[in-house]
Amino acid sequence: MSHFQAAAQQLSNLYAKSFGGKESGRFRMSSKQVKELLGKKRLYADDIEQLTRAVLEEGYVLINMDSFFVVLSANAFVNYRRVSGEALTTAMTGAI
Repeated sequence: MSHFQAAAQQLSNLYAKSFGGKESGRFRMSSKQVKELLGKKRLYADDIEQLTRAVLEEGYVLINMDSFFVVLSANAFVNYRRVSGEALTTAMTGAI
């Protein structure tokens, strides 16, 4: 198991833990905390990409917000509305 996979499992466990006034669920963490989690002094694009993939394999989504990261359940996106071909074409052509 890579350290990215181990970190992803730890994030998955955090998702289920009670903290911050919530029983469980989405959370944010600083870049400093992610570096600490990975045991790194700097975060490179490749590190973030590998952690993002490992987190996705656990069923979660890691979003890089530049100064912090957000962890959400991938299931949170299942019920989002889907864009139709017509709506996309309209948006691309700039029609109202």
